[in-house]
Amino acid sequence: MSVFRTKSIEQSIADTDDPETKLRKDLGALDLTIFGVGVIIGAGIFVLTGKVAASNSGPALALSFLIAAIACGLAGLCYAEFASTVPVAGSAYTFSYATLGELVAWTIGWDLVLEFTIGSAALAAGFSGYFQTVLDIFGVEVPTQVASASEGFIDLPAVIIALLVMGLLILGTKLSSAFNLVVVAIKLLVVAIVIVVGLTAVNADNWVPFIPESAPTPDSDGGFRSLPLITSLLGIEPAIFGVAGVISGAAVVFFAFIGFDVVATTAEEAKNPQRDVPIGILSSLAIVTVLYAAVSLVVTGVQSYKDIDPNDPAPLSTAFEAAGITWVRDVVAIGACIGLIVVCMILMLGQSRVAFAMARDGLLPRGLARTHPKFGTPHRITLITGVVVAALAGFLDLETLANLVNIGTLFAFILVSIGVLVLRRTRPDLPRAFRTPFAPVVATLSVLMCFYLMLNLTGETWERFLIWMAIGFVVYFLYGRGHSRLGLEGEPARQEKPAAGGPSLDKS
Repeated sequence: MSVFRTKSIEQSIADTDDPETKLRKDLGALDLTIFGVGVIIGAGIFVLTGKVAASNSGPALALSFLIAAIACGLAGLCYAEFASTVPVAGSAYTFSYATLGELVAWTIGWDLVLEFTIGSAALAAGFSGYFQTVLDIFGVEVPTQVASASEGFIDLPAVIIALLVMGLLILGTKLSSAFNLVVVAIKLLVVAIVIVVGLTAVNADNWVPFIPESAPTPDSDGGFRSLPLITSLLGIEPAIFGVAGVISGAAVVFFAFIGFDVVATTAEEAKNPQRDVPIGILSSLAIVTVLYAAVSLVVTGVQSYKDIDPNDPAPLSTAFEAAGITWVRDVVAIGACIGLIVVCMILMLGQSRVAFAMARDGLLPRGLARTHPKFGTPHRITLITGVVVAALAGFLDLETLANLVNIGTLFAFILVSIGVLVLRRTRPDLPRAFRTPFAPVVATLSVLMCFYLMLNLTGETWERFLIWMAIGFVVYFLYGRGHSRLGLEGEPARQEKPAAGGPSLDKS
């Protein structure tokens, strides 16, 4: 029973017609683009801007965002080809199953569980913080015992929003998409206000020097666990700012781009996935990159990076308050509160679809893949996901797990990029509605950039990631390997060869 058996593309697509596990095709290119923009614009633009400007990049925060965007763009091109070729729920998990084998597919599926579940819980907790800030504006205070997991007993607002989001997802992705459309419009309006009003308050002197001179890091005595892995491996003297600080900042703000890959998880629910999914992925990335660069220039122009508190949960609001524009501070707080609801929702959507695909393949209990007879959504796995996210958000302080989400996502991007090259060689005959331009170069650069960003995460992050993956291997060998549909049905561990006289290997 080989752990490297692969599931054919044809079988993956055929599984989407199973009446018991069939998803409704409700989403168009606009829906997918809005999903992408909705999930990407979240904690990154509202929280990480201040932290990275103060601790890593200074005014060059815009460059950190640009570097992270390039890495995501390269991976996004690979995702677009895969999703248009294999329009099946599961994203990187499904793609890896078709190219790199079952064990690798399980690994990436388990990795995505980490990304989406922890990310959704963290954003539910982030919503709670902004929600309480908004309540403060109106003179309402939430009792400490139910306002925070760290200072009280439970973070009740986080629990409530996670369960409400779960309910929306069970009712249907089209309803979720309509709700998302309204909220994304609000978020984009808030970001536009930040940029337009912020430009009138910018002090260009705050951008000088644009890349601050490198300085010793305050954590230089923290040892392996608190330093970027590359620093420990190469024996580099720990430092902040400078070019190294800009790159380290890119590894942190990478969290701000997490979510575009969720578009790929909804490929099976797209009306025309071959056209709509690539549009959704690439257009959402392009839109948010421009917005991130503009907002990062505003926040470091309105307030000097030296005066930004890296632990401030609302740096945009604080910057405008410091500039005396208090009404923008309030607008940002309200916009962030509303916006984080959608980010939480779409990450939860991604988690439910990945787990749905794994259950349909037997690697998780197959009963979890049943869809609701009326709503056409995987209600069982969505219910479980919602309860887990609510519990995590309600009882745990998740700030330290942000980097763990980053490393998991970067790892997924690496496997998808490799998978595109593998599938080009093993299945050159497959119809590809979207083709990654200069695929060998793009995929290789994607792997190298993502791995380099992974090396810029701390040793502690690597430890936690490896522990999580080790737990996943135990689960696979105790359950998944023996219950795999592919193994039970005796599928040959092989890739189909192109028919004689078929098209030659694509060189693009």
